[in-house]
Amino acid sequence: MAKSDIHPKWYPEAKVYCNGQVVMTVGSTKPELHVDVWSGNHPFFTGTQKIIDTEGRVERFMRKYGMMENTGGAAAKSKEK
Repeated sequence: MAKSDIHPKWYPEAKVYCNGQVVMTVGSTKPELHVDVWSGNHPFFTGTQKIIDTEGRVERFMRKYGMMENTGGAAAKSKEK
């Protein structure tokens, strides 16, 4: 009972391009897909990801709420009084 002529054309061998090169083939409703990033050049998958944490979030939280012993902040001084 499915309606006819309402579905888009299906391309089972659609080519995915990244930087002008074919990187894979997938099924799609478009014959060609152009992407900027895929698993072959994404830093997470290639192992070149750099995690930058100049001031640790946990340490900043602890210092903000005076939970660190040697913070020297206002919250730490108020506990001493």
